[in-house]
Amino acid sequence: MPVDTPQLIHLLPALLLGLPFAGFLILTGASRRTAGLLAIVLTGLGLILSVALALQLPDQPLMIQGDWAVLSGISFPMTLRVDAMAAMMLVLVHFVALLVEIYSLSYLHDEPKLRRYFGYLQLFIGAMLGIVLAGNLLVMYAFWELVGLASYLLIGFYAERQAASKAAKKAFLMNRVGDIGFLVGIFLTYNYFGTLDFSALALKSEGVILPTALGLCLFMGCVGKSAQFPLLTWLPDAMEGPTPVSALLHAATMVAAGIFLLARIHPLLSPDALVVVALIGTITTIWGGYSALFQTDIKKVLAFSTVSQLGLMVAAMGTGNVSGAMFHLLTHAFFKAGLFLSAGAVIHAVHTQDMRQMGGLRQVLSTTFIGYTICAAALAGLPLFSGFLSKEVILGGAFGWAADQEAKLSYFIPVLLLLSSGLTALYMARQWRLIFFGTYRNGDIPLTRAHEPDWLMRGPVVLLAALSIGIWFSINPLSAHGSWFFGLFPTVEAISFWWLAPVSIGLVILGGWIGFRMVEPNTNSIFVQLSLSYGFLDVGYHYIVINPTRKLASLLNRMDKRIIDGLVNGAGVSTVVLAHLSRVVDRSFVDGLVNGMAWLASQLGRLTRSVQNGQVQSYITAAVVGLLLVLWWIL
Repeated sequence: MPVDTPQLIHLLPALLLGLPFAGFLILTGASRRTAGLLAIVLTGLGLILSVALALQLPDQPLMIQGDWAVLSGISFPMTLRVDAMAAMMLVLVHFVALLVEIYSLSYLHDEPKLRRYFGYLQLFIGAMLGIVLAGNLLVMYAFWELVGLASYLLIGFYAERQAASKAAKKAFLMNRVGDIGFLVGIFLTYNYFGTLDFSALALKSEGVILPTALGLCLFMGCVGKSAQFPLLTWLPDAMEGPTPVSALLHAATMVAAGIFLLARIHPLLSPDALVVVALIGTITTIWGGYSALFQTDIKKVLAFSTVSQLGLMVAAMGTGNVSGAMFHLLTHAFFKAGLFLSAGAVIHAVHTQDMRQMGGLRQVLSTTFIGYTICAAALAGLPLFSGFLSKEVILGGAFGWAADQEAKLSYFIPVLLLLSSGLTALYMARQWRLIFFGTYRNGDIPLTRAHEPDWLMRGPVVLLAALSIGIWFSINPLSAHGSWFFGLFPTVEAISFWWLAPVSIGLVILGGWIGFRMVEPNTNSIFVQLSLSYGFLDVGYHYIVINPTRKLASLLNRMDKRIIDGLVNGAGVSTVVLAHLSRVVDRSFVDGLVNGMAWLASQLGRLTRSVQNGQVQSYITAAVVGLLLVLWWIL
């Protein structure tokens, strides 16, 4: 019997969503030896199905809908939606996840909790796929929270380490701050539009004056998940998780979720809300870039570079350049995953994350050096690499947006975004020098013992480095037939500012030259401390949020003990005293009266019995006494 292709396509989204969750359940009963292979097979199958879905995707978005719940006659549907953007994200998430899982087989080969690790990865992938496939805000929020849970489990994977446990809690709690705003935004959206479906919202928002508060509340979800100012300090601390997890989290899953959310809700953002989004993204770009400048932990430099690049994408969203932001999300996924996996190879070789104990490693890690160099060049935005193309699209869109604004201060945003390109090149050149050039500085591990990892680790790095070369994104080989993949994004030729590319390249070269030749400054300098302490944001949180909260908690604790507990204890003591008094009254008065009457009746009865004893003498005596009493009474 022939298979109905359209019907099969409608089954693929549900199948793609179910695979990683099924993998999570299967891996709970798998052996340690087969856990990694099972995870790789499931993710590989998901990648094949994602590519098949993308190639067969119809012109109109593919929708799958069913009732989730009906409350008071109102239906809340479970809707899945697949359009070109979702198809691109499906392929991207599966592809990066597959490389990370292959890499993990070697990187964590001695890990005793390997089955749990791959199970958490499957849960993480499934949650991200749910966000990508969500057709309405309610479904997206459900998987949004599941991503938060999965990230908590992976960041705190080494729970025996206090730093990992703290980092997981910090990430979870700071994301909850953003998620509260997101949830309020969902309520406001339903109250204002009467629906949460993305397609319906896009239609209803056309030509309507949109509430700024609604868009900003929804944007709070992105601020938390994508580590935007001021909720950005959790991301560098999240490096306490396994390095392959960092590659997945930074490249294609958790932090990408916020950018994907912005793309979905972009029609709901008012002009004022878009300005706020652009400002937050610009601040984050500069803040993250400067925080990366003097870090000594190899993974924290890359983490802050992610913060900075996410800020660039958010700023692009704020300037109305949705396609430019998604283009940079795509290119960033490849070179950032390559950088983290390369960093993992370096850590694997020298057993330290401190770049001050590295140096000269290009001699023994030649493949890693080449892969790292290509990915770093793409991140910095050098010509011929993917990052240059996507950054130029964003910068061109930002200057075009500023030219259309009435306020000339609008140029403040694109100028800072342009300067961030030089800042990125500066800290990446510094990191490149500290790791691969100069003299080797690790006295614990001799340079002769440092070596390249096996091809399970080198292979993904080489592939990601190859995909960071710009040629794959500057051509459209399927344009004659219509390409969903390349047709999503504008090309660099669309930029109308002839001077932008030369200025950008000049800033990148200047920043790279300064970073490579920069002498390590005194760590006591306020400028260095500003970078190392994340711009003193955590210090500010301690003074503004944490310390006042602790003092309030201490005050409430004292009030509870002295006043509330005092009242309760006083009431208890009073009740006990009253009970004792009641007992005394009961025994002395009530029981005494009853017992006294009983005694009197007993005595009277005894007296009566003594009179009627059958003796004549007693009767005569009683008669005489009675007669005398009667005479006494009469007289």
